Amino acid sequence: MRIVATGSLAYDYIMTFPGLFGDHILPEKVQVLSVSFLADSLCKLRGGIAGNVAYNLALLGERPILASTVGQDFGEYRAALEQLNVDTRGIVEIKNDFTSSCFITTDKADNQIVTFYPGAMSYYDQLSLRHLDLDANDLVLISASDPRGMYRCIKDCQELGLPYIFDPGKQALRLEADLIRLGLQGAKVLVGNEYEFGLMAKHLNLTEEALIAQAPLTVMTLGKAGSKIYDNAANRQLTIPVAPPQIVADPTGAGDAYLAGLAFGLAHKLPLELTGRVAALAATYAIEKRGCQAHTYTRAEFLTRYTALFGASELATLLTN
Repeated sequence: MRIVATGSLAYDYIMTFPGLFGDHILPEKVQVLSVSFLADSLCKLRGGIAGNVAYNLALLGERPILASTVGQDFGEYRAALEQLNVDTRGIVEIKNDFTSSCFITTDKADNQIVTFYPGAMSYYDQLSLRHLDLDANDLVLISASDPRGMYRCIKDCQELGLPYIFDPGKQALRLEADLIRLGLQGAKVLVGNEYEFGLMAKHLNLTEEALIAQAPLTVMTLGKAGSKIYDNAANRQLTIPVAPPQIVADPTGAGDAYLAGLAFGLAHKLPLELTGRVAALAATYAIEKRGCQAHTYTRAEFLTRYTALFGASELATLLTN
């Protein structure tokens, strides 16, 4: 089974604010909000949901196919991905624009304010999965990007009979209800964090319980509380614990790493309990380094840490072959 990561590719500009955002926001004045936060650090990093997912899948030993749109400044990023054995043939380069840029400011309580310039992602509707020779044995991740491109990826999957994970993610605020409904119609898995589920439920005029029941498998991440997997086909709910980090350096990209671990487990048909824990550990590695693609590990190192945290499992056979 090949795994295809669609969604944004971007350069991340990550800043740290040494205080709390809430201390500088006046609730009675939010209708005329005007704030400026003085960051005490800045770094430029490779990111974007699709890029982060592909990076983490490569660490787990996969050769994911990356499908996205990029700008004229993508050469160094492409070379880094290809060195990790990521298949970049699904990338469309836009010559007259720049790769998307994400500006992320995190306060000392790990709250985040994010501003995103789409750049080449505005041309995401030029993307197509039809030339990648995919079939029903493959798995596509549809994550946040330009809504027109998400629509095209959803339609490609549905018309080609490709199983897909639907992760509207940070676009849940912007997506029209009809696009969310379309994505849910054929999704094998629905993924989001607790807040995003609230937004999607509101858009669709559903309760969260009804939204969770829309896909055969639904995964809700809960931050420090771990995650929940709703196996609706078997009418059961699994609570997945976190993998305790050795240090919390930066939460940015943890959700993307979790998504990669989830896709890895599903692609290899691992038990859901094991799949969730693989995803949790993948997310923890991302948390321990500043930046979405700064962490590294070998398959042997991942297995050793997994076993120490969660015990022996059939993951050993998979990661040692």
